[in-house]
Amino acid sequence: MVARGIGGANIKPEDVMRPRSYIWLWIFIGSTIGGVIPQLWDAGLFSYSSWLLSGVGAFVGLWIGAR
Repeated sequence: MVARGIGGANIKPEDVMRPRSYIWLWIFIGSTIGGVIPQLWDAGLFSYSSWLLSGVGAFVGLWIGAR
């Protein structure tokens, strides 16, 4: 039991915290997809658009993993 406020419900620790491996998995998937997308318009793997979309993909993966 993590918290029980006045008349509150019992909350189990596994309901509160999710395994962090899911979040890291989604960050990896998102950044990989975001980094590969610019290759569709013949941009290089280390181009600015690839780095930018990789960061955006990592943020989206973090958002999905946290949900």
